[in-house]
Amino acid sequence: MNLIIQAPSEITPLQIKTLNGLTGACRAEPISPLAYRLVDAHPHDGVASYCWEERLDYGYVRPSQKLSDFGLVVMDMDSTLISIECIDELADLYQIKPQVSAITAAAMHGKIDFAESLRSRVALLAGVEESVLQRVYDERLKLSAGAEAMLDKLKEYGIKTMLISGDSVFFTEKLKVRLGLDFSHGNTLEIVDGKLSGKVLGDILDAKGKADILLRTRDAHIAKGKQVIAIGDGANDLKMMSQASVSIAYHAKPIVRSQATYAFNFVGLDGLINLFGT
Repeated sequence: MNLIIQAPSEITPLQIKTLNGLTGACRAEPISPLAYRLVDAHPHDGVASYCWEERLDYGYVRPSQKLSDFGLVVMDMDSTLISIECIDELADLYQIKPQVSAITAAAMHGKIDFAESLRSRVALLAGVEESVLQRVYDERLKLSAGAEAMLDKLKEYGIKTMLISGDSVFFTEKLKVRLGLDFSHGNTLEIVDGKLSGKVLGDILDAKGKADILLRTRDAHIAKGKQVIAIGDGANDLKMMSQASVSIAYHAKPIVRSQATYAFNFVGLDGLINLFGT
């Protein structure tokens, strides 16, 4: 296996020497100043703890596996493709963020059911002006580090992209158009007389819903033999991630890191490019 090492700042010779010593790699190849490939590396229990202490991300990858092997990348939205939780920011403009954020955190750590958490959070937003949705999009929504570089590379290889979120379809649709994504899905917040009613319309897109959409999209739109990558950060993403060929925990909660194929704890989404190469 190759061991891919990545960092948000330049990797030092000492770090590479230490990891070479732990894994017995035959050589270290620079991918960039922020990434190295340790060729023919062997698993070692000390790699995980050393990388965590040194703020390095790592992943063992088959030498034959390339980004071009994949046909679809599925992403969560809040705190994954983008750096905020949209509903929390709506609550902040309505001056009830602490109450809403506490429910969000409990759901993302898997402590409460997602559908229950969404209904509770949206109920607290009853009476919020519809225009506040646009304010959050314009003033607060930022892409996560490396998102555009990752998406550009996926498009270059003809890999389809899909955004699946338990948040509002208002945001997922805008991002689909803005970023040229192939598919997007979200929940619909009811609006009555220009204000949020505090209700969610239709069936709530929850963990199972995310997994089902991934499977339907894969079967309908992805060429046979192509694999799927799923990227998420919260417990609500685990069922979706379990249906993918490769799952990536992005700056994720411990419950997600423990079950993902790889974890990006420190680097941006463009770490996907270095992980599998081209």
